[in-house]
Parts: sequence; structure tokens; C-alpha cells
Amino acid sequence: MSASISRKFSSMAALSLAGAAILLGTFGASPAIASSGTDFVFTSPATYSSTSEHKSNHNGGGTTTPPTTSPAGAVALGAAASFGTFGGGAGITNQGIKTVINGNIGTTAVATMITGFHDKSGKVFTQTPLNIGTVNGTIYAAPPAPGSVANSVVAAQAALDAQTAFDKLSPGLLPGGKDPFAGLLGGKTIYPGVYKSASGAFKIIGSDLYLDAQGDPNAVWVFQMASSLTVGDTTGPRSVILVNGAQAKNVFWQVGSAATINGAGGGTMVGTIIAYSGVTFSTAGNVAITTLNGRALALHASVTMVNTRINVPAP
Repeated sequence: MSASISRKFSSMAALSLAGAAILLGTFGASPAIASSGTDFVFTSPATYSSTSEHKSNHNGGGTTTPPTTSPAGAVALGAAASFGTFGGGAGITNQGIKTVINGNIGTTAVATMITGFHDKSGKVFTQTPLNIGTVNGTIYAAPPAPGSVANSVVAAQAALDAQTAFDKLSPGLLPGGKDPFAGLLGGKTIYPGVYKSASGAFKIIGSDLYLDAQGDPNAVWVFQMASSLTVGDTTGPRSVILVNGAQAKNVFWQVGSAATINGAGGGTMVGTIIAYSGVTFSTAGNVAITTLNGRALALHASVTMVNTRINVPAP
């Protein structure tokens, strides 16, 4: 009899705890509940999600991660904010006839270092019949024409502001980043926070990456890597998919060397990539359009793209 009563009270206690946890989550408390042995994982105050439902909704399965250190907000980009791509002092090269940049592009170098583009004002930067890129904005470069002194001043300020943003996103000024998946982000669902690669590189390969804002449109992600960022591989392109209110303008990739985005062509990358060295999209000969909803800002090397579409996020 006593064993039966004990079991009943244990069941009642478990139900009471579960109900209390849900009530606490509903009314803004901060439950510290996380167990692999239950179907529900509390991920932040006032929120919880069913892991099985979460995975099925994303059509990709994978693993979820709880929030890590959260930045105070999106990092200001200053004059660099309007640029879809920036080639530091080394320029920008386009191959193919399907490239479209919905934003500005620029370099602190001379105009001849930008090839394969024309902008909305009709200025042409070394286009050929096989290399035609449309810039629905302005191309900023130093003389000779079509570059200008005035445009070089704008480009110089954009370069300074991009460097400032790079520094603010660095582990030195934004510490506490975690690496729960050993640098391999493909097939994962990641909540807002700061993530720093322990090996120095992040890769999105094998499957797509999901960024889950959990209903917060101001949620911010910062990915820090001392060396490289690789999206996609020889098996095919990969994409970053935003869910539950996540916005491209709030995603940042601070890359210590170079970024390679979908060398096989295709796929959709998301966020502002600020690379110490260069950024490369697709590979010569690929006709599939590679998309970036964000920015590709290279500080000290060139940006190369093949049939690439870049959409600068709204402020």
C-alpha cells in the first residue's frame, strides 16, 4: 500500500513540477530546465520548444543548440552598410552575365580594379560580352574614370567603418563565444548568440544551417573564426535558412582570413561577411545563381563572384 501511495505522490509531484515550469515560462520567470530525457527543452526565459516538432518543421532534422552569450545588438556598419560587396584595396571581379547587386559596390583601389560591372548611372567597369554584372546602386572607386576623387572618399570611409565593425565583432571585444558543434554547422539549428570556432574555421557542409530567432526580430548571431568560412562543397551548395523571425541584417560572420561561398554554384547565404582577406562566390563556368542576402566586405583582398546575386538587407 505504501509503495502505491508513494508512486501516486511521485506522479503528482512530476505533474506539478511540469505545470509550474510552464507557468513560470508563461509569466516571464527564468526556468533552468534542460534535459535530454524529455520532449521539451527550455531554451530561454518565457520560451520552450518541442525538439521533435522543431526538427520536423525545418524539414532537415539536425541538432539544436541553446542560446549562448548574446551581443547587445547588431553591430553598426556605418558607411559600409549600403555596400553589397567591398573589395578593400584589391577590387572586385565578376564573371558571368547573371550577377546582380542590389546595393553599392566599391574598392579603395583605382577603377580598373573593378571588372565586369555597370551601375545604375550607366558607368561601365571593364565589361565583356561574357562578363556583365548589374549594380542597382553606385560603384565607388578612385580615378581614373569612371572612378572619381569624390567616390574614392566614400570608399575610404566605408573601408574604415568595415574595419571598425570587424574589430567590434572580434573575440577580443566580444568574448564568450562557444563552439558546440566543433565548427561544423551543416544540419544544425542555432539560436541567437556569439559562436567562436575552436579550430579557427566554420563550415556549412552536408546540409543547411537554420538560424532560429524564437520569435525575436532583434535576435543577433555573431560567428567568429580565426581562419576560414566555407559554405558548400563538391557535393553541392548549402544554404542558411532563417526561421521564427530571424533577419539577415542581424547575422554577422567575422572571418580571420577568407570566405568561400558555394563553389559548386547555387545556394543562399545569409548575413554580413567581413573577411580579413577575400571572399569568393561560386566557380568559373557555373551558371547556377549563388545568392547572398547580406554583404561581402573584404578588408585586404579582392571579392570574386560568378553569377552571384547580392541583396543588401533593409536597415
